[in-house]
Amino acid sequence: MNISKKIVGLTLLLLLGNGVSVAADFSKGLQAAQSGDFKASLFEWTPLAEQGYAMAQFNLGHMYANGYGVRENDKTAVKWFTKAAEQGLAEGQFNLGAMYDFGDGVPENDKTAVTWYTLAAEQGFAIAQYQLGIMYANGRGVPENDKTAVKWYTLAAEQGFAIAQRYLGVMYANGRGVPENDKTAVKWYTLAAEQGYAKGQYNLGTMYANGRGVPENDKTAVKWYTLAAEQGNAHAQFNLGTMYANGRGVPENDKTAVKWYTLAAEQGYVTAQRYLGAMYDFGDGVPQNDKTAVKWYTLASYNGNEVARENKDKVTKQMTPADISTAQDMSSRCLDSNYTDC
Repeated sequence: MNISKKIVGLTLLLLLGNGVSVAADFSKGLQAAQSGDFKASLFEWTPLAEQGYAMAQFNLGHMYANGYGVRENDKTAVKWFTKAAEQGLAEGQFNLGAMYDFGDGVPENDKTAVTWYTLAAEQGFAIAQYQLGIMYANGRGVPENDKTAVKWYTLAAEQGFAIAQRYLGVMYANGRGVPENDKTAVKWYTLAAEQGYAKGQYNLGTMYANGRGVPENDKTAVKWYTLAAEQGNAHAQFNLGTMYANGRGVPENDKTAVKWYTLAAEQGYVTAQRYLGAMYDFGDGVPQNDKTAVKWYTLASYNGNEVARENKDKVTKQMTPADISTAQDMSSRCLDSNYTDC
């Protein structure tokens, strides 16, 4: 169980008011969970949960939802989350909302998810505020309302919740629910990026690359793209490859461009697949190789890129039937392995 320090502190404060013996039993369960002995935690927390202690109920729900010390059972998780939620525990309300949101242990029900997210959000629970923003932004369980989405994103963002900060930046960058304001978008992207959130780093890189809300600065764009790319963000990997291919913010380096295009392409990023095909087609940063070029063009074409299809047709006109068959086998193997054998 991954119980944050914030929740641990709240748990002990709640239970101390219910008697020293209860707090001691709960503490034993907590220590056991932190050492990985979830069965011992279950032994300590189950009686407390059955007596109606909300945090013990919540923790049992967490254990059943994740299979910690017990066989994973979403229905039983819902049972315990419900008991905790009905006592007003924000963590339980949020988790119960998530179970309805994703249909785990109960039929998927967006309206019920919104009900529980709202109760948790109104208590200031940041992740619930963020998730409620998502529901309003996408019209799930409630009529679509960007202004209300912005309200909830803002409340979560102001608590330092990085994902909400990034989403709030997106709303300002695109003028959704608020007047378009690139400077404010940059503010929120920066806060998310500085917490290490890869999507925020990518978005911030695009703002610097395009001079939106900040003076255009390719070196700074490369900095943020790199941080996001190193975390596996495919959009950032592709953009970073393009910066190296064009010498923007860094010395031009086709080999490095190929490296980043490859990482993005192997995640299924279609434009990176087409660009990587072109690198092999023309021998930029890699030895020229028609078969590998066709492999990547084929994959991009399969994923709907029309330019890649046209490029593949041009290259295959110069190839032997045997080489075309080899290239097709390469692309099939890559696709069948979900890009693990490319």
